[in-house]
Amino acid sequence: MNSGAEQLIFSLIAGVFIGGAAGYLGTLMLSKRMALVAGPLGHLTLPGIAIALVWGFDVSLGAFPFVVLGIIAIWLLEMRTKLPMEALTAIVFASGVAIAFLFLPIEQAETALVGDISETSFGNMLLVGVLCLALLWTVKNIYSKMTLINISEDLAKSEGIDVRKYNLIYLGAIAVIVALGVKVVGSLLTAALVAIPAATARNLSKNLFQFSLFGLILGAVSSLLGILVFKVTGLPAGPMIIIVATFFFLVSLAFKKY
Repeated sequence: MNSGAEQLIFSLIAGVFIGGAAGYLGTLMLSKRMALVAGPLGHLTLPGIAIALVWGFDVSLGAFPFVVLGIIAIWLLEMRTKLPMEALTAIVFASGVAIAFLFLPIEQAETALVGDISETSFGNMLLVGVLCLALLWTVKNIYSKMTLINISEDLAKSEGIDVRKYNLIYLGAIAVIVALGVKVVGSLLTAALVAIPAATARNLSKNLFQFSLFGLILGAVSSLLGILVFKVTGLPAGPMIIIVATFFFLVSLAFKKY
């Protein structure tokens, strides 16, 4: 097996893990009306991506500390101000974008904005797999509690659920998937990576179990097919993944019961 074929396999495996985890988490984010929050958080990773590109290390590693700092800032500001999380996210991400474009190399802007999963090593694939499995396990364990919190925080508190703790865990899960997602679809398309498979899953599902399962499967398949189209055509993998996911969404409209 040549190195090109190996890299394709590593890219496919990493893409499937990230797409599946993003679709699964996206079903929870859609229920909480926060699917678009991943977009601003993706922009918040730009300073870290810029540093990674300048210094030559993996963009996900550069993105992660910045998105974690942003998540913590949003969480603290939400407790302090009681402003909607969407508004606080917009404030924090705008600051991150402004900082990033002070030193982001223009010739590397495309990688930062639309991603590049073509250069995936075995070690990177392995790390992505472990992180995504840990993320799936974490989200599965908080899913029912977060669903109850989404319905009513007061009801969740009456059931003994620590709302602040679970919101922080939930935001941490978003931080991980955003940091991983920028490698696949860049900072511009992270919201679509979580939102579109989840929206398609809602059209196709009849219960909560199907909703979460379909989100995972659709996210994984969209990434798989998008990367394969990239390999055949040379078109950027990130946009192709989103186009495939959008195609599935349009097809799902025929099955949606109004």
